[in-house]
Amino acid sequence: MTRYRHALPQLNNELFLTDGGAETTFIFHHGWELPYFAAFDMLQTQEGRATLHRYYTTYAQLAEQFEVGLILESPTWRASAAWGTRLAYTTEMLANANRQAIALLEDIRSVSWLEQPIVISGCVGPRADGYIVDQAMSVQQAERYHYEQIATFADTSADMVCAMTLNYTEEAIGIAWAAERANMPVVISFTVETDGNLPSGQSLQSAIESVDEATVGYPSYYMINCAHPSHFAHVLRRGGRVLRKSRCWLDRIQGLRANASCKSHAELDEATELDIGDPIALGHEYAKLKQHLPQLNVLGGCCGTDHRHIVQVATACLPLFATVI
Repeated sequence: MTRYRHALPQLNNELFLTDGGAETTFIFHHGWELPYFAAFDMLQTQEGRATLHRYYTTYAQLAEQFEVGLILESPTWRASAAWGTRLAYTTEMLANANRQAIALLEDIRSVSWLEQPIVISGCVGPRADGYIVDQAMSVQQAERYHYEQIATFADTSADMVCAMTLNYTEEAIGIAWAAERANMPVVISFTVETDGNLPSGQSLQSAIESVDEATVGYPSYYMINCAHPSHFAHVLRRGGRVLRKSRCWLDRIQGLRANASCKSHAELDEATELDIGDPIALGHEYAKLKQHLPQLNVLGGCCGTDHRHIVQVATACLPLFATVI
C-alpha cells in the first residue's frame, strides 16, 4: 500500500521540496472561499478536486525541474473533528475526506514522471487556533483527539503524518503518541512569534527537547512553519551545540515552511490583502539557514508563498547540497 512508511527517503539529507501556502494560494490567487482555512472541503466538488490536482502537479513539475525529491502534503490541516463539526461534517464524512485527500496525492504519485522519490504526508493541524494558545489540551486529551485522523491516514497510502502550526508542547506530544500507536512516522512542526518563541512563550529549544524526552525521540524530525525567517533565525544562530543525550536540538530541525511576509501573526490575522514579500530574498534567507543547519533539507512555504517562492528557495539552496555535481 505504501512505499516509504518505514524508510523515509528525506532522512538521507538530500533536498526535498514541498508546496507553498496552499490555503492562501487558493483564497487569494484562485478566488476560493475557505471557511476556517479548510482546504479539504474543496474535495467535495469536481472543480475543487481539479484545482487541488493542478496545484500539486505544479510542485511535482518543480521537483522534476530541479531533480530533487518531493513531499506531497495533504490539504487536511483542518480535517479533524472539531473543525469538521463546524463545517457540518459527520465522522464518516470527515474520515472519507481524509482518505480522498491521500488518494488524490497517490494518483499524482502513481502517474508522475519524476525519477526522484515522492513522499505522501497526511497533514494534521491544531485542534484550536494555530496562533493563540486557547483550549489547550493535556497530552492524553491530545492523543485521544488526534488519533482518529492519524489512524485514518494509517489505512491509506500515506507514508507519514506531519503536524503543522503547533503552538504548545502538550498537543505535540499527544500527536506523537497517537502516531506511534498508529505505527506512523510523524514530523512535528512548531510555529513561533516574532521573538522566536512559541505562542505559549516556551522557547523552541525547550519545546523540541520536551517532546523528544516525552516521546523517547519518536518524531522523525522537527520543522518550523508559519513564521518568517527574521522571526527565528537569531534563535537558531545562538542555539549553540550543547548536547543533550548525545543529540543537539538544532540537529533535530530538518524542515522549514516559512511565511512570505515579515508581519506578525496578529498583523496577518488583520490583513485583507496578501503580502507575498520578496521571493528572491526569501530564497536567500533559506540559504543562510541551510549554511547554519547542514541537516536542513525539507523546504517549502507557508502563508503567502506559492510556486514562485519555492523556485527561489530551490535555486538558492540546491548548490549547498553535497550531492550536487
